[in-house]
Amino acid sequence: MKSLDEIAELLSGQRGKPPIQKWHPELSGDIDIEIRPDGRWFHEGGEIRRHELVKLFASILRREDDGDYYLVTPVEKWRIRVLDQPLLMVDCEAGGDQVLMKTNTDDWVLLNEEHPLTVSADPETGEPYPTVQLANGLQAKVGRAVFYRLVEMGREQSGQLWVESAGQRFLLGSTEQGKK
Repeated sequence: MKSLDEIAELLSGQRGKPPIQKWHPELSGDIDIEIRPDGRWFHEGGEIRRHELVKLFASILRREDDGDYYLVTPVEKWRIRVLDQPLLMVDCEAGGDQVLMKTNTDDWVLLNEEHPLTVSADPETGEPYPTVQLANGLQAKVGRAVFYRLVEMGREQSGQLWVESAGQRFLLGSTEQGKK
């Protein structure tokens, strides 16, 4: 099994986003990496504190049809554990008719048809559970403070709260909940 530093070295000369959708190596095995619900990455029980290393690994992360998450290089594919969603939305900016959202790995994503916002309800608490669809089968959970900012940006129509971006409307929730 490769060490984290060996994988990082393999990718160090890469410019831009790696074309992981073109890479299809055989499974190399499981690597003891876990992404926790708060967005922190752990290797062999210790937190990976180097933000640049987390960003690098996130750039080669994908979710496949089997529902598992993999770190993929041109010659290796390592399965990892993700306890909730692999990424978090930690900021958002609105301007004109666009809403941009920032992940915890410093990538900005435009809410649009390709990257929609979906809000479901947590089955245990009923709390809103907003996510944004990303490339490579990944999703990012929208942080609570960011969701509140989206709610502030929202527009109400017929008892529903919407946010608009790039010509698309994304439902945030009902404004009728809790009313009698």
